[in-house]
Amino acid sequence: MNETNRRDFLKAGAMLGATVVSAGLVPSDGDANPKTTQQNRLGSKTRTLGSGKNTISVNYGLGLGCMGMSWNRSFVPERDKMISLIRKAYDMNVNLFDTAEAYGPYVNEELVGEAIEPFRKNVTLCTKFGFEFQNGKMTGGFNSQPKHIKEVVNQFLKRLRTDYIDLLYQHPVDPNVPMEDVAGAVKDLIAEGKVRFFGLSEAGPTSIRKAHAVQPVTALQTEFSLMSRDPLQDVIPVCQELGIGFVPYSPLCRAYLTGYINDMTTYVAGNDNRPTLPRYKPEAVRANWKFIVALTDFGNKRGVTAAQVALAWLSAQKPWIVPIPGTTKLAHLQENLWSSNFEFIPEELATLTAEITAISITGERYPTPQTK
Repeated sequence: MNETNRRDFLKAGAMLGATVVSAGLVPSDGDANPKTTQQNRLGSKTRTLGSGKNTISVNYGLGLGCMGMSWNRSFVPERDKMISLIRKAYDMNVNLFDTAEAYGPYVNEELVGEAIEPFRKNVTLCTKFGFEFQNGKMTGGFNSQPKHIKEVVNQFLKRLRTDYIDLLYQHPVDPNVPMEDVAGAVKDLIAEGKVRFFGLSEAGPTSIRKAHAVQPVTALQTEFSLMSRDPLQDVIPVCQELGIGFVPYSPLCRAYLTGYINDMTTYVAGNDNRPTLPRYKPEAVRANWKFIVALTDFGNKRGVTAAQVALAWLSAQKPWIVPIPGTTKLAHLQENLWSSNFEFIPEELATLTAEITAISITGERYPTPQTK
């Protein structure tokens, strides 16, 4: 197969798609939800989260993480520009938008709600509960008491200017509330029509199984990138068994895998969590630069960027993996969407994976373990 015929990397526009290759580290034989990538009416690819009656179709196999548009990523862009970006994403056929009450707090939900209001019924809206707040600030504690869940969902609906939430996640697992009670509260909200589907974030295998037994889980959202590969060992096999979709957050490792961050990067105090994370200390950034070298070397030979290689690698692991890279720039949005056009040849994927896994990662992703 010659170079011209074997791959059509970047199409003339973000609407065009190519056949995805789902080969990867975890064999796909026997998936509970073995749906393959399909073409939608505008030519962009779709992927399916969940199984049975609890499925969500996602264009491009990519969603848009909206957190950084208003919180925790240093510079805060002008609100009107971010509303415009979200609406431009919709024009480009993006149909999954992710937010949470914790982002701000509250202001990101308000931003997303206003932005998607003109086309609310045509998109999948995702938000999350689970943290404790006092006087409009996070306390550092959790609250997934069933009564509290139902109260905050009513607040979500007001901020998001809608009468239902498509995918409601428990943001962190609350060690003080049985998972069965959490799932039961969301099940009640689904019966009331305020929520359509249930999701978990940073949940471990035991928590996933307990929740799924009460209310089928459509998606698990957990950090997953080329530098955070633990989900391949524990939770992705459980998702495969149960027919649960997987949504990687920080799929570009908070911009690190784009090559944008280096050991001289500074952050805005009070609006960026990266300085608190071991992996973003200058010495760790320098030590981990081998990942950037590997991605850029692979991409430069094939006409794709480091970010596109990193996103395509995630998508290649399973056909029901849907990354949600965030951005505040239209050019980066389009770059991310174009990653869905990249087709790995299995031998190349295996070679890149072997090179990446041979690199020792310096620094934990969080100071304390997250998945429970």
